[in-house]
Amino acid sequence: MKIGCPKEVKEHEYRVGLIPAAVKTYIDSGHSVVIEKGAGLGSGITDAEYATAGATIIESADEIWAAADMIVKVKEPLPEEFHRMKHGQTVFTYFHFAADERLTRTCAEKGISAVAYETVQEEDGALPLLKPMSEVAGRMAPLMAAYFLTKVQGGRGLLPTGVPGVAPADVLIIGGGTVGSNAAQVAAGLGARVTILDINPDRLEELGRFLPANVFPVFGDSFNLEKGLREAVIIIGAVLITGAKAPKLIRRDHLKIMKPGSVFVDVAIDQGGCAETSRPTTHGNPVYVVDGIIHYCVANMPGAYARTSTFALNNRTIRYGLRVAGLGVVPACRSVPAIRRGLNMHEGRITFKPVADAFGLGDLYTPVEEAIR
Repeated sequence: MKIGCPKEVKEHEYRVGLIPAAVKTYIDSGHSVVIEKGAGLGSGITDAEYATAGATIIESADEIWAAADMIVKVKEPLPEEFHRMKHGQTVFTYFHFAADERLTRTCAEKGISAVAYETVQEEDGALPLLKPMSEVAGRMAPLMAAYFLTKVQGGRGLLPTGVPGVAPADVLIIGGGTVGSNAAQVAAGLGARVTILDINPDRLEELGRFLPANVFPVFGDSFNLEKGLREAVIIIGAVLITGAKAPKLIRRDHLKIMKPGSVFVDVAIDQGGCAETSRPTTHGNPVYVVDGIIHYCVANMPGAYARTSTFALNNRTIRYGLRVAGLGVVPACRSVPAIRRGLNMHEGRITFKPVADAFGLGDLYTPVEEAIR
């Protein structure tokens, strides 16, 4: 199979779908790899490194998409890339379809096989391709919040660590999964007083066992959510329903009970955000203010730490990419349940129900088991 890796076109997206080690692994397995010129520079990878690994360097994205049987990238295709997708092509990337109806309809019209990193799921419920970026975004979230909490950035002017004689900041984390637990570890390391909410009692018990003593796992009912919003100056949205739109847990009227100058980091923005006031932002223009609350809603947070993120992602994706390339997308889905769960679209049909439900596209939905017969 011919594997193509184009340069990412999203604003301030410096990650890349393949590293040289992955290129060599594909080639050693009998595949060929084409890389767009300059695709890896944002992650500190030169064209020469790719060439040494055995890739062919191609000048233009159009040529990459035209030549490849399978495209491996990081972010979902953007409108300027839509015309490049072709019927029967496999695209292996983060799609986050439930947050973008235009992307969903276009990919269905194009007839691609969309294998979404974020819904590749093992039997134990683990999301191995989402996990590394969730770890990066979770660890970033308290750092970004601390920066925008400064008075010069319009924040409350409170140092999260505190100093002798002045208490540290209160941090509220909504969601106790990979993002939330990583955010809690970093916030706790700064010395903040951290409350982490989740609705799964077993997960709360688990969090209590491994998180530091200044992190308090609390059941995530509406009472405790509102209490946390009143007290915190850093709020981190870490909610996830696999492949579906994030629930709007923070309403517009909640902002009125929050402290002016507080910072809200919505890591769930890739799936539409967990606040009614959330909308995607970019690294170039990361924040906006609603009712005195600073919103940081960058939709590709890990792109800021591109080299770390790129290598962490490739360490996970290569295993599954090799199965798709080696078997073909349909046989791979038949034989590997985790990849089958990752197939969101195939030959014009939506094969992941939460995506169809997000936009009322039941007429385009076919269960994945039927689609790959």
